[in-house]
Amino acid sequence: MRIRAAVSAALASAGILLAGWQSGAHVADTGSAAAAASTATSSGASGISGGAPGSSGGSPGAATTATGTFAGSAVQTRFGTVQVQITVNAGAITDVTALQLTDDDRKSVQISNRAAPLLRDEVIKAQSAQVQTISGATVTSDAYLSSLQGALDAANL
Repeated sequence: MRIRAAVSAALASAGILLAGWQSGAHVADTGSAAAAASTATSSGASGISGGAPGSSGGSPGAATTATGTFAGSAVQTRFGTVQVQITVNAGAITDVTALQLTDDDRKSVQISNRAAPLLRDEVIKAQSAQVQTISGATVTSDAYLSSLQGALDAANL
């Protein structure tokens, strides 16, 4: 059973990464030096942000019109690791991609696969990490939103 869950999680993660890569490819095609610089600085983002919504680890005068891809920190839960990345265009969240989702067992994989698209849609609609957790997926939702906040902080949003 554990092997089947691991294979399912790996396939789901690969599909999510592929979809995120394809949707993010148009951002890389802009040739913008700012996009390249913001992506390079965000790839090493670490730590879990517990700060207030909109809080930023950047300098006070940092621009809020970020463009690029920003990864949040990997958040450990008792069911596995969760990590997300955001794609930002002119300061607006255009996509949220789950790089890792809980995969401790088959049930965790099912919960993650149900919760991630719902959370993604809510985050894009709200343009922030201030969204409701998914009922029945509280641990995954909390970790998802914590990682998301780290990505938002890296983007200075």
